[in-house]
Amino acid sequence: MSNTSNSPTDARSANLTDSDLKKLENDLLQAPTFKLAFEDDDFLGQRDLRGVRLQLEMRKPDMALKAHNITSTIVVFGGTRILSKEQSLAKITEIETQLKSDPDNSDLQHGLRVAQNVLAKSHFYDEARKFGRLVSSQCQTDGKCDYVIVTGGGPGVMEAANRGAFDINAKTIGLNIVLPEEQAPNPYITPELCFQFHYFAVRKMHFLMRARALVVFPGGYGTLDEMFEALTLVQTGRARVLPIILFGQKFWEKIINFDNLVDEGVINPSDKKLFRFAETADEAWKIIQEANHLQNGEIT
Repeated sequence: MSNTSNSPTDARSANLTDSDLKKLENDLLQAPTFKLAFEDDDFLGQRDLRGVRLQLEMRKPDMALKAHNITSTIVVFGGTRILSKEQSLAKITEIETQLKSDPDNSDLQHGLRVAQNVLAKSHFYDEARKFGRLVSSQCQTDGKCDYVIVTGGGPGVMEAANRGAFDINAKTIGLNIVLPEEQAPNPYITPELCFQFHYFAVRKMHFLMRARALVVFPGGYGTLDEMFEALTLVQTGRARVLPIILFGQKFWEKIINFDNLVDEGVINPSDKKLFRFAETADEAWKIIQEANHLQNGEIT
């Protein structure tokens, strides 16, 4: 037979002081399970909640864009390392100064050649800025928010395109992404339209959901990824047919041999018609206007 007493005076709580009770109450209030689910970062960060996080990244920007009456966008892709002429010259000067004290440094010599190549592409920064200004000045009038410039929110070409819209006090969107080397948003994005993503896939969806054209400037892996994703979606009919404009024909034909892809039988000759080349902001905007039947920014 058990000798355990059932007397209330033997219960665990019998000898608790007010201080003990207060501590127990405080422990409960601090317990992770007591947090509201939507305020519990540790809970939301669990693997099983990935679907919820994906949905939140989908909904948050979508709701904000709707609140600002943004019905259509033009997406500008391009390299983070394409700088303005002033920035490029400053970089060259910096490397040349270092070379004076270490002229045989092969890394510096290579860095100088790269910096000179970047300088040769600095006109793309100017054209991206002009393009952002041109489109925004014609399409954001009388309270309308059509063809709003959207970029990945970073430096380089993205900065230039956002800056063009900023120059005329127009709205412009930045879709930033969390990276190992943190990327700060460029300062020309409209604050209420500056977003940050964890998932590349959801970010890409937002690029295309309202897009009426894609303008692709020279860039690296990220730019190529975004460009080919868009081309594939249009090629396979998973996205609406829309103007895809590659800035700088000489650059793109040096980097990608489109004719060879056709000759090798891995794309059809008609797939080359999914994109057009342009060299200037005016030329690109004209292509978009003709493709979307625009006259002075109005849909006809």
